[in-house]
Amino acid sequence: MSEIKLILSDIDGTILNDDNVIDTGLKAAIKKLRQKGVPFVLASARSPEGMRQIAADLDVLDNPIACYNGALVVKDLHEENYTTILRHELNVPEVGEMLTILGQKFPEVSVNLYSGSDWYVNDLDKWVKVEADITKMDPIVKNLPKLIAEHTVPIHKLLLIGETEQIQRALNYFKQSGFSNSSFYLSKPNYLEITNSNVSKEKALRELAKTYQLDLANTMTLGDNFNDVPMLKIAGLGVAMQNAPVEVQKCANVVTETNNQNGVSKAIEKYAL
Repeated sequence: MSEIKLILSDIDGTILNDDNVIDTGLKAAIKKLRQKGVPFVLASARSPEGMRQIAADLDVLDNPIACYNGALVVKDLHEENYTTILRHELNVPEVGEMLTILGQKFPEVSVNLYSGSDWYVNDLDKWVKVEADITKMDPIVKNLPKLIAEHTVPIHKLLLIGETEQIQRALNYFKQSGFSNSSFYLSKPNYLEITNSNVSKEKALRELAKTYQLDLANTMTLGDNFNDVPMLKIAGLGVAMQNAPVEVQKCANVVTETNNQNGVSKAIEKYAL
């Protein structure tokens, strides 16, 4: 195995346990990584605002942070005007068409639109309240079709939340509808993420490796879900959590302990330190 010189890690279900508490050994492990000059980069479907406190708690605010699964990669998140390293926005006409379909065929699905650090919703439904509790963010209530029609803000991600069966039907429908500029994937059984088709954690990893002038063989990735599979496959060392679905575990080089057993910090100690 090549020496690890960059680590990219998922957040939910990976560094956070089932009670949304950070791996208790991770801050100390990151301090040791810093001494070795190894950047620890967070990658998540979350927004910059939804990642800020976690990054602060781990003292990695000055590292790059891959938001919206890489649709927006930022640096210096502690600054009011953070630096944007990379961004991919959704196609506005496609988003408008998706909202029409959702209103007609999936009216019970909660639609969440993310732009930079801002989170927009049509109303404060039960799913929005759950997400607000998890991310500690406050959504902005707006008429989403009007917001999209005016196109005054960039659209980095749509998040659809509903009952698992509804979301699965919506995923199947959109995948067959010819939205060539958008990609659709589940981050939870009832969370459907929609981003630009050029977005993935794999591509974020490739960009970061270029930024740090590293070979992919010198990278390590950690994740627990299907949207993590591409980055697990291309990294020098892909580490799946034991709480990941078996199919995800099979795509990794190694499997660490669960998110409830400090699996990330244990993997870092074992393979990078």
